[in-house]
Amino acid sequence: MTTHAVTIVIPSKNESKNLPALLDEVDSAMNGRVYEVIVVDDGSTDSTAAVLQERIKTGRPLRHIRHDTSAGQSAAVRTGVLAAKGEIVITMDGDGQNDPVYIPRLADALVTAGPSVGIAAGQRSKRTDSRLKQLSSKFANGLREAILNDKTYDSGCGLKAVYTKLFRELPFFDGWHRYLPALVMREGLGVVHIEVIDRPRLNGQSNYGILDRGLRGIVDLFGVWWLKKRRKTLPNIREVHCELEPCSLESNRSAG
Repeated sequence: MTTHAVTIVIPSKNESKNLPALLDEVDSAMNGRVYEVIVVDDGSTDSTAAVLQERIKTGRPLRHIRHDTSAGQSAAVRTGVLAAKGEIVITMDGDGQNDPVYIPRLADALVTAGPSVGIAAGQRSKRTDSRLKQLSSKFANGLREAILNDKTYDSGCGLKAVYTKLFRELPFFDGWHRYLPALVMREGLGVVHIEVIDRPRLNGQSNYGILDRGLRGIVDLFGVWWLKKRRKTLPNIREVHCELEPCSLESNRSAG
């Protein structure tokens, strides 16, 4: 079991009916570990704020960050990543479809994989979405894998673990949360996968449509391909220490 502090980032818009049960599950899954939860309220118009504030009053390791207007899932994830205090960020959706039981497994898989791996990604083995959504996702994932070779057949799964420092260094754009394995590989790091079981949404309806997500995804896909192509060389970086004594800025100036 990893002892790394973990920040769980949950982007959420109008999920007040789903959050209480989901957050209870998160607390149960993370029992005995060092963690915090950040719910990024992406301009919700329901009772999300009241639900979270009541929970914070009970002393739970929960933070509520709010967007004054909806900026989208990618922006909400980024807000949470920038605010994270943990060494590892784990993302998950706020609708209850992602089972929190996999959160510690992702953290452990990332650390166990060693420094050559930068992300542990969940991959859904059983989908509960509509048949149309499943088919569109299958097509999009196949196209993405063919073009980006990101070794991931389900990039859309919300459950992902990334080292916080690395996460903050990844190029940001609207839609980046669907391309995290490819963006991490662009930094010369590997990917490990954890099979997860998808659950039905607890309450309400998805905030994301099939058509708009698909059309934007095509543009994003070629944007990520362009980013990968523009980074042709990944040098090994090491600091070279002076072997002569003394080695200081003053001695360097006098030598000049």
